[in-house]
Amino acid sequence: MVELEKKYQIGVRRFGIINWVGTYSLLKKEILRFVTVSGQTLAGPILTSILFLTVISLAIGKERADVLGVPYIQFLASGLIMMQVIQQSFAHSSSSVMMGKMMGTLTDIVHSPLSAIEVITAITLAGAARGLLIAFISTLIFIFFLDLTIQNYFLWFVYLFLGGIFMGSTGIIAGLYADKFDQMSTLTNFIIVPLSFLSGTFYSINKLPDLLKTLSFYNPFFHMIDGFRYSFIGKLDGSLNFGIFLLIIVSLVSTYLAYYLFNKGYKIKS
Repeated sequence: MVELEKKYQIGVRRFGIINWVGTYSLLKKEILRFVTVSGQTLAGPILTSILFLTVISLAIGKERADVLGVPYIQFLASGLIMMQVIQQSFAHSSSSVMMGKMMGTLTDIVHSPLSAIEVITAITLAGAARGLLIAFISTLIFIFFLDLTIQNYFLWFVYLFLGGIFMGSTGIIAGLYADKFDQMSTLTNFIIVPLSFLSGTFYSINKLPDLLKTLSFYNPFFHMIDGFRYSFIGKLDGSLNFGIFLLIIVSLVSTYLAYYLFNKGYKIKS
């Protein structure tokens, strides 16, 4: 009995400061979760963007004036890509946490040899990866059919990454908060979708009244769309430096809040 007590020390981590293997395994599991149902998680959002673009193109034809000095269809295409990234990055992490709570599997993760920050990192990166994959495929399709090119690959990736991290961590917060799917649907339909639609996806904020234009300037959703669009057309409504700074801040805040709630066991351990 004495030998056993000396040999095993419960609660002592034996894989260094970071459990790389465990974090990678959870990340892989989360990525496979949306890849195995790619028809719903990847093809569906891409098809939605294509349908939006097709219907609007047929409705307005070539009568629509240029926006920011480029044809409206080019302006719209990049906005539609980021709109899907916003919605799908949020959807992945929120549904992962929500389903884990409903099925009881989230408790297994809580009691696994993974710290809260490792769990949050894996789920958030998986949500960002889903958005990045959707953006990559959509970009290839739109470049093939439209006169659209990426002018700045670095900013293309930066805005996708920051947008994915922000929405992925926000989805974790929403998943922890919601107790049933009705609450999650309310958050998605009345907050996430309207903000992604009304943050410059379909229009330039220069057309808005001064008050709404000012509010849009401090809206992270607007900067995600505006900055991502800049990587295609080289023009934007807002500020590149302020947009990146704001997205970094909100990403750090939302990630920390998700970590704090998960580490506290908010609506998990009760």
